[in-house]
Amino acid sequence: METLQTIKLMLDQHDEANDDKLKAILDLTQARLFVLLGTQTVPEELSYILVEVAIKRFNRIGSEGVASHSIEGESMTFSDDDFAPFEDDMQAWRSKQQDQKKGRVRFL
Repeated sequence: METLQTIKLMLDQHDEANDDKLKAILDLTQARLFVLLGTQTVPEELSYILVEVAIKRFNRIGSEGVASHSIEGESMTFSDDDFAPFEDDMQAWRSKQQDQKKGRVRFL
C-alpha cells in the first residue's frame, strides 16, 4: 500500500481535503529521514517510521512549537524530536548496513 494511503487510512481521512497537507508532511518527513539515515531512499524495513512520524506531525497541526498543553485535566506533551523513539531502530539498520559492507577474504 502506498505510504500516503496508509497515512490516510490510519487518520481515517477518506476524502482528499487534507491530501496537500499530508503530502507536504510526508515529503518533509522523508527528507529528514534521508538525512538521518544517510540515504537517498527510505529502506522498506524502516518505512513505518515515515507513517508514524507523519501522523504525529499531522495531529499536531496548529500546535507547532508547543512543548506542553493542558486543558481541564487533559494534558499533552510533545517531543522535540519526532524521530527519537525510532533511534534504536535506525541505529540497528545502520549497523546492519555496515556489517554487509564488510568483505571477507578467503585463501584457498
